[in-house]
Amino acid sequence: MATRKLIVEADGGSRGNPGPAGYGAVVRDGDTRAIIAEAAEYIGRATNNVAEYRGLIAGLRAAHAIDPDAEIAVRMDSKLVVEQMSGRWKIKHPDMQPLAAEARTVFPRSQVSYSWIPRERNKDADRLANEAMDAGKAGRQWEPRAVALPADRSVAAAVAPLAVAPADPAPVATAPAEEPQPAARPAGWAADPGTATTFVLLRHGETHLTPEKRFSGSGGSDPELSDKGLWQAERAAAALAARGTVQAVVSSPLKRARQTAEAVAGRLGLEVRIEEGIRETDFGAWEGLSFAEVQQRYPDDLAAWLASAKAAPTGGESFAAVARRVAVSRDKLLARYAGRTVLLVTHVTPVKTLVRLALGAPPESLFRMELSAAALSVVQYYADGNTSLRLLNDTGHLR
Repeated sequence: MATRKLIVEADGGSRGNPGPAGYGAVVRDGDTRAIIAEAAEYIGRATNNVAEYRGLIAGLRAAHAIDPDAEIAVRMDSKLVVEQMSGRWKIKHPDMQPLAAEARTVFPRSQVSYSWIPRERNKDADRLANEAMDAGKAGRQWEPRAVALPADRSVAAAVAPLAVAPADPAPVATAPAEEPQPAARPAGWAADPGTATTFVLLRHGETHLTPEKRFSGSGGSDPELSDKGLWQAERAAAALAARGTVQAVVSSPLKRARQTAEAVAGRLGLEVRIEEGIRETDFGAWEGLSFAEVQQRYPDDLAAWLASAKAAPTGGESFAAVARRVAVSRDKLLARYAGRTVLLVTHVTPVKTLVRLALGAPPESLFRMELSAAALSVVQYYADGNTSLRLLNDTGHLR
């Protein structure tokens, strides 16, 4: 059977650069050139480049929903996006890097080609981007029109994207690209928001470092759960088994998370899938040290780290870098487990990052959330881009 060919045309615009921004994308049948899917969204205040990348991501997702095995020809009037995604230009801007990384997760690189087209040949995507910006200006969401389909194609009339970004997309003001735009209306207020994908977020149980409040990330000794941590894992497993809603278990690769995940999965009769992107921050030279010890040995680096999400611990990883990889993993998992309830067993920083991205909160909010060992949090994601924080730092099962 011949491989299906699809054409993605995408565009984005900003009325101010940065200013009120939106994107549009269409998917065409490769043989007939008929439009078979549309996507558009107002994303708040952003630059042209961010909006164009968001349009690309939405177009690729719409094409993937139609046929994940198709050959994709992307056509855009953004020379920057085309050259960067083709690998001919380096991606130097920190706002563009996570967006490009997210775009590459939708299809294998071998399935996608990129070509530049003049603006007059990208009118449909441009029209949708402007419709989305007009809708945003009027305080409403863009709504897809009915799209006529070829008689032999059983494809949804239009595809609404999962609006997310990497780790700092859909910026508000000048936010980094991994910050998704908060929902334009409260989640659940749509007439029919559809079936949500639910992430149940479980921080691992205690290790010997936890009660001493020492930095314990992915660059240290990878400690096991303590006796108390094992007890906490069993209590969490019992609570989740009693709820009976978890359909899959995903874990950080670090030992303490895997042990916690295995306790739950064993009780539920499920397998544990490892996701590298939800591992804890690499704290570099700070691993195993207390806050006071870091303050004494690395005062300047600590002050910079507390002041900016882009500052990294000595020899380690910044919160901005963690947010980028967590957001990429989030999007992969949303695609894989659409409409299902998934347990993610992970760490303090990834849980807080998923929560803050869902809320559209600034990076400094990471320092304003409490997250206890073996605590449960819940975030729901809707197909129209809305998110809803349902629970944060619940430790009732440990009492």
